[in-house]
Amino acid sequence: MASAPHSLRALAHLRRARDLIDRDYALPLDVPTMAARALMSPAHFSREFKAAYGETPYAYLMTRRIERAMALLRNGATVTDACVAVGATSLGSFSSTFTEIVGETPSAYRSRPHDAAEVMPLCIAKILTRPTRYA
Repeated sequence: MASAPHSLRALAHLRRARDLIDRDYALPLDVPTMAARALMSPAHFSREFKAAYGETPYAYLMTRRIERAMALLRNGATVTDACVAVGATSLGSFSSTFTEIVGETPSAYRSRPHDAAEVMPLCIAKILTRPTRYA
């Protein structure tokens, strides 16, 4: 089990970095930028983030990007358009990461029906369609 951050202040700083990722996922974000938001060194930030959220800052960023890409693909975006919209710089890397997290290629995901997600309340659909690396 991961250890908890050392203080409530550290957790508040980590939340600011997580909020940055959630809001600006499509921008070029790196660990030093995220760490600066949390007022921590990159190495300390990475350790504390993983302890608090169970995954590295980069893994969290990529999961958020794939989550947004899934929504775009369900709404008819092309794989290339979804890749660019979420800030991925390489279609190949995007497709590999998408497949690793979702369990199918972006093209396969886009081409299959998503009727169940379309009729659910948005708040429920977001929870049930959220990708996870630790299923």
